[in-house]
Amino acid sequence: MGCVNHFILLILLLVAIPVIQADLYKKVDKNGHVYFTDNPVGGGFKLIMRTPKKGTIEYKNFQRNRRQLTPLIKQQARQYKVDPALVMAIIHAESAYDRKAVSRAGAVGLMQLMPGTAKRYGVSNRTDAAQNIRGGVQYLRYLLELFKFNIKLTLAAYNAGESAVLKYGNKVPPYPETEQYVKKVVTYYQDYLNGHKVL
Repeated sequence: MGCVNHFILLILLLVAIPVIQADLYKKVDKNGHVYFTDNPVGGGFKLIMRTPKKGTIEYKNFQRNRRQLTPLIKQQARQYKVDPALVMAIIHAESAYDRKAVSRAGAVGLMQLMPGTAKRYGVSNRTDAAQNIRGGVQYLRYLLELFKFNIKLTLAAYNAGESAVLKYGNKVPPYPETEQYVKKVVTYYQDYLNGHKVL
């Protein structure tokens, strides 16, 4: 079976699965061999399918949640003078629009607020959509101002902490997770800005 047929089969299998798994990457080596992975290591991989982060979130719920939350996101973004497309890109990457998302590090909610950040911005219930978005957008605005509206540095600080960015001389820290996070959110951001359909 040729590479094209393998790819078609893979896409059909992914579409048939009711639960979204992970982003899908493709690489073609110098010998023409095609590789697919959800965990790219090394160079040469190209993102070919974007999907929500959490494997337990069904696609229809993701779409519904995003549709319901968009007005609230835009309202909070306007209030704090932050681009709503950037807020949506962060929520997409952080929680895939799951209000109850919890990370291994203890971050909670749509914008994955840590306890200290939540307290700093008066968020008493991190799973409450309005509170979480308000606190997350306020923190995002603070980071944008701190890093002179440099999007990549702001995103790196949102992921790894502002101290990590300052430690490396106002550069994206050389942490694989943070570097990948910045690339992912920037991609989502461009898609939201351009009005593209983002899975």
